[in-house]
Amino acid sequence: MATEVEQEMLIVTGMSGAGRSTVGNALEDLGWYVVDNLPPQMLRPLVELVERAGASLPRIAAVVDIRGRDFFAELREIIQALRTGVNVRVVFLDATDAVLVRRFEAVRRPHPLQGNGTLLDGIGAERSRLAELREAADLVVDTSELNIHQLANLVTDAFAEEGRAGVRVTLLSFGFKYGLPTDADLVADARFLPNPFWIGELRNLTGEDPAVSDYVLGQPGAHEFVDAYVKALEPVLSGYQRENKRHATIAIGCTGGKHRSVAMVRELAERLAAFPDVAVSVRHRDLGRE
Repeated sequence: MATEVEQEMLIVTGMSGAGRSTVGNALEDLGWYVVDNLPPQMLRPLVELVERAGASLPRIAAVVDIRGRDFFAELREIIQALRTGVNVRVVFLDATDAVLVRRFEAVRRPHPLQGNGTLLDGIGAERSRLAELREAADLVVDTSELNIHQLANLVTDAFAEEGRAGVRVTLLSFGFKYGLPTDADLVADARFLPNPFWIGELRNLTGEDPAVSDYVLGQPGAHEFVDAYVKALEPVLSGYQRENKRHATIAIGCTGGKHRSVAMVRELAERLAAFPDVAVSVRHRDLGRE
């Protein structure tokens, strides 16, 4: 029955040039009804449309951005007002200033807030306006290191069959030498373990190879860390579900993101997959860089 269908509305927003159009296209391919460049005043009528449509239109995504002008002054209040009766969530797309500048220069377009200033002036103004919205988002995705195909795949992992799980967890390996992942909810450090880089026969392998994985997990403290971390994550993931936080990114880092973090992420993925109402996906941010 239509009245039993949980209506879902996804608001896709974030920095100009961070990939909103790519995410909108990917959601449309997954069967979401996508509305692009929606003025903020139209969010309420859109939700009313979703409610009337019932089962015929259960999932709708609105792509909104700085082009809405006064939109960001009202958005948070609008979202809070809409949450009654509709599952409204916000996905915020971000990228570093350097990456955004490169993307704008590639398409030879000015930033919407640039005016008579530079690209960095426009990016800085937008980042300032969006700071509170970013903090309140349900899911933050840093697209700096993602091409359009990788971003589309990430969207597929997060939203294709999300009704099957209370919370979807992305386990992310990374290298500290390349910087912390800005979209991580939790970060752990695997550098307390010996680095396989210094073992000749392991140096050119990765944490996805059994020889490296066996070496990493065979070190003193490795299994103790995994056991303790999994136990610590149980109340966290349960709390996320109670608070309707449907996505979480848990990052594990090592020096280069090639050996220890990859092996630990794979082990954690196997453990967390046994959690009820949790769906797990794995992403290796820096694998292949060295």
